[in-house]
Amino acid sequence: MGCAIIGCGKALPALEVANDDLTALVDTSDEWITTRTGIKTRRICVDETNVDLAEAAARRALGWESGDYNERRVEPEEIDLIVYSTATPDVMVPTCAALLRRRLGLVNAAAFDMNAACTGFIYGLTVAESMMAASAAGASGAPGRNPVRRALVVGAERLTRITNWLDRNTCVLFGDGAGAAVVEWDPARAGILSTYIRNDDDDTNALTCPTAFDAPQPFDTQGVKVDAMKKADPGLARIDEEVGVTEAVQEGRPRQTLYMHGQKVFKFAVEALNHAVEEVLDRAGLTIDDVSFIVPHQANERIIKYAAKKMKLPLDRFQVSIAHRGNSSSACIPMTLSDAYDEGRIKPGDKVILVGFGGGFTSGAVLFEA
Repeated sequence: MGCAIIGCGKALPALEVANDDLTALVDTSDEWITTRTGIKTRRICVDETNVDLAEAAARRALGWESGDYNERRVEPEEIDLIVYSTATPDVMVPTCAALLRRRLGLVNAAAFDMNAACTGFIYGLTVAESMMAASAAGASGAPGRNPVRRALVVGAERLTRITNWLDRNTCVLFGDGAGAAVVEWDPARAGILSTYIRNDDDDTNALTCPTAFDAPQPFDTQGVKVDAMKKADPGLARIDEEVGVTEAVQEGRPRQTLYMHGQKVFKFAVEALNHAVEEVLDRAGLTIDDVSFIVPHQANERIIKYAAKKMKLPLDRFQVSIAHRGNSSSACIPMTLSDAYDEGRIKPGDKVILVGFGGGFTSGAVLFEA
């Protein structure tokens, strides 16, 4: 306890694409998409980069610009840590976190990227809270840890850059965006009460996205060989086989795009969401009746409705923001949390659950007191 959320913000690309617009690309309709997903429109990056979105969301969370919720302005030198969750980084080196640190002038912050797919923000909050707790313990008698009093936790995605826009089963689902939260260690506040993270094996490759390594390599198994630069990386075939995309790639489908078996992902998601909520409540010694509000990952409106029914809760106890954003992976939860604060649905003292699930398979939840 003691790790409190003191600010959050979100940012979206300028371009909004409606369901009917997608009929120019695939055989679909507004009715087909809406009834199956709850999505009406999504935002898509054209000029914006991943870090552009993260910067805009972070400035709002820090209180530098008008945002969805912040208790005060946090000065640049006050941030000790940046945890940046993304599956779609602009660059590998430097990290997106390092670029964000430089843009914002967060001179005291250690910064790193991480990828836990759609559960990334939950993992990021868990990491930040754990580092803060270790730092606080160090200050009281166990020295040797980085001092972490305040952290910026980001989820940012350009998921549409790895979407196959000719696959109607997946292209209707995704959008871009970024969300950020500032957390502060304050022993006088309850803050985060419990966390839970988990991985299950995706044995059937229900959700995958291979990386397209395409730099020519002048080597074969015998050593340096210039002619080898004309050949494809032989390791890619083994990767494709392991993640189950060999046939699709051989048929000409883009390699670095999302491959998804919808029914298998749906089944995992509904089970994982409910299990994560149960676990995080159990760890805090609370019941669902103690919780005022739930902020779930926005993958599909039907998943949220199914979870609400299984928990025997009215849908209005959940923040549902998917209609005009779609699934933006690790950006979903922090953006949806920002919505809940902006709409006045979270009050001081409320107990709130953030819960996510995604590729890997990852899942997790954070229970906090506002």
